[in-house]
Amino acid sequence: MTENLTKETFLEKVFNFEKNKEWKFEGDVPCIIDFYADWCGPCKMVAPILEQLSEEYGDKLNIYKVDTEKEQELSAAFAIRSIPSMLFCPKDGEPQMAQGALPKQELERIIKDVLGVEK
Repeated sequence: MTENLTKETFLEKVFNFEKNKEWKFEGDVPCIIDFYADWCGPCKMVAPILEQLSEEYGDKLNIYKVDTEKEQELSAAFAIRSIPSMLFCPKDGEPQMAQGALPKQELERIIKDVLGVEK
C-alpha cells in the first residue's frame, strides 16, 4: 500500500534535508516517491501501477506519494517542475529522478537496476 507523506514524515522516513546537507537515506528499505497532484491526468494513470507494485514487492520496497499542491516546500526542495516526477531512493547510493508517466515494465527495470530490489 502506498503512503502519503507530509514534510514531517518525509524528513523522518526518507531524507532530513534540514539537518543534512549531503544525501542520507533514513529508510530501512529502498523507496519510490511519487510527486503528484490530484488534477494531473498522467498522475492518475500511474497511481494504480504504483499500488500494484506496492503489493507485488511487499516489504522489500516502500512507495510514498507527495501531493505537490499541499507539500510545496518538499516540491521546491527537489526542484519539481513537472508531474508526475518520481524519486528513486536506493538503500545506499544517490537517489535518481525520473519524470513522466512511466509504464510498469520501465518502473520494474528501475526498481531492479537502481534500487537493487527483486520480486
